[in-house]
Amino acid sequence: MNGADRLCDSLLAHGVDVCFANPGTSEMHFVAALDAKPAMRCILGLFEGVVTGAADGYGRMADRPAVTLLHTGPGLANGLANLHNARRARSPLINIVGDHASTHLKFDAPLTTDIEALARPMSDYVRRIGGPDDVEAGVQGAWRAAMAPGVATLILPADSAWGDAAATPLNKSSPPSPGKVDETKVRAAALALRKAPGRVGVLLGARALRADCVAIADRLRGAGVRVFGEMFIARMERGGARAPVERIPYPVDLALGLLAEIDVLVLVGARAPVAFFAYPGKPGALAREGCEIVELAGPLDDVKPALAALADELAVKRASPARATAALPEAPTQGPLTDEAMTLIAANLLPEGAIVCDEALTSMRNFFHVSQGSAPHDYLMLDTGGAIGAGIPAMVGAAVACPNRKVIGLQADGSGMYTVQGLWTMARENLDVVVIVFANRAYAILHHEMRNVGVNHFGRNARRMLNLDEPALDWVMLARGLGVEAGRAETCEEFTRLLKGALGRRGPFVIEAVVWGPDTTGT
Repeated sequence: MNGADRLCDSLLAHGVDVCFANPGTSEMHFVAALDAKPAMRCILGLFEGVVTGAADGYGRMADRPAVTLLHTGPGLANGLANLHNARRARSPLINIVGDHASTHLKFDAPLTTDIEALARPMSDYVRRIGGPDDVEAGVQGAWRAAMAPGVATLILPADSAWGDAAATPLNKSSPPSPGKVDETKVRAAALALRKAPGRVGVLLGARALRADCVAIADRLRGAGVRVFGEMFIARMERGGARAPVERIPYPVDLALGLLAEIDVLVLVGARAPVAFFAYPGKPGALAREGCEIVELAGPLDDVKPALAALADELAVKRASPARATAALPEAPTQGPLTDEAMTLIAANLLPEGAIVCDEALTSMRNFFHVSQGSAPHDYLMLDTGGAIGAGIPAMVGAAVACPNRKVIGLQADGSGMYTVQGLWTMARENLDVVVIVFANRAYAILHHEMRNVGVNHFGRNARRMLNLDEPALDWVMLARGLGVEAGRAETCEEFTRLLKGALGRRGPFVIEAVVWGPDTTGT
C-alpha cells in the first residue's frame, strides 16, 4: 500500500465518495489508487473552475464534501474563483492538490509554486502532507474542517503518494459539534426585538434558510418581526406552502429602502448586510444608521435550536397558521421573449422537487419573488462570493448529489462562457439538467454598474468591453459541440415548448433564450 492508496481509503472511510478531477503528472499515483476503488465516483472536468464549482454545488446539496483533484499550484489557481464562492457559501469541500516530490522542490522546476499561499485565502484549512504515514491525519483534519462546514485543502507531494504506507486500521473522525445555543444571546435578542414591534427583523443565512428553520422564523412574525434572507443565498428550501422570506436586494437603493424602517436587526447564521461595492455618495452598510445589530447565532452555530429558543423567549405560538400556496401570475403564451415573460413561464412550469441554480444576474431578477408561488424547490444563488462562472459547474455538482431531482439552471450568457466546458461533463455523465441561457449579448450587469457610477453614455471602447456581439455567441452550436442537445427560443411560444420538452425528458438540454436585454448602445 502506498500513500495514494491510503488517501483514497481514508476519504472513503469518511464517506467522501465523489471526486471531481482535472489531474496532471504529479497526481498519477492517486489516479491509479482511485482506479482501484470503484466505490469512488470520478468525474472529469475540462477546466479546474468546473471542478471546484461542481464540488461547491455538490456540497450545498449533499451537506457533505466531495473531493477535488487539482494539478499543482497553477491548477489550483485556475479553480480559485469558485473556491472563493464555495467558502462564502460555507460549502463542505475538500481539495487535493498534487505537488512535486519534496526532493524535487529545490530545483525550482517550472510548475513549482507556493501552493499554501495560493490556497489560504480561499480555504478554512490548509495542510501539506508530510509523508505516506501522515495521509490519514491530513484527511481527518480536512474532513472535520469541511464538515464545519468549510473549504479544506490538502497538498499531496508526489513522494507522499508513491511512498509505502503502513497498513494500519483506518480511524474515522467525528464531525465537529456546532456552536451551542448561547442563552445570553437569546435573551439579548429577545429584549432588542421587543423594543419596537413592526420595526424589527431577523436576517437568516446559512442553514437558517432551510425549511425547518424558516418555519420557526415564521413564528416570530406573531411578535411583529419581519423575516429577511441574505442578499446571496447559498441554499434555500422554498415554494409551495412554505413561509416566504424577503431577500435583501442587490441594488443598493432598493436594499436601503427595504431596511429603512428597521430599528433592530437580529442575525441568524448571517452577516450584517453590506453593499456589494462602494458607490459615490451611497453608504456601504445597508442597515440604516442607528439600527441596532444583534447576533443570535453565527454561520457555524446550531441555528435551529437558537431560533426555537428565541421564539420561546418571545412567547410566540408553537406553530404558524397553515399557509396556502402563493398565487402565481399567469404566464404569457405568445409575444416577444422578455425577462418578465421568461420569469413567469419558468415559475409556472417549475416541477416539484426541482433544484434551481441561479446565475442569471440581471435577467429574471424578479424570479426569486415570483417563484415563491412555484412548487416546492431548492434555490441556490451561485455567485455567493461575487466571482462569476459558478453556474454551469454548480449545476453539475447539484445533479450528481441529487440524481433523482431535476436541476434547472438560470444562466447569464457572459458568465456562462467562463466555464462552458461544464456542458461536456453534463453530457458525459448524462446529468438531468436544463440550462436556460439568457442571450442578451452583453455583460448586462456591467451596463447597470456603469450607470450606477454615473456613466450613461458609452463610447466604442466601453461598448466593446461590455457587449458580447461582433460576433454574437451561438449557444446552440456551443452546446451541441460539447455533446448537449439544444434549441433556440425567441418568442414565448418557442420558449414554453422547449422548456416543457426539456422538463419531460431526462438528460442535459440547453435552451438559448434570445431576450430583449438592456440598452447596449450606451446612448
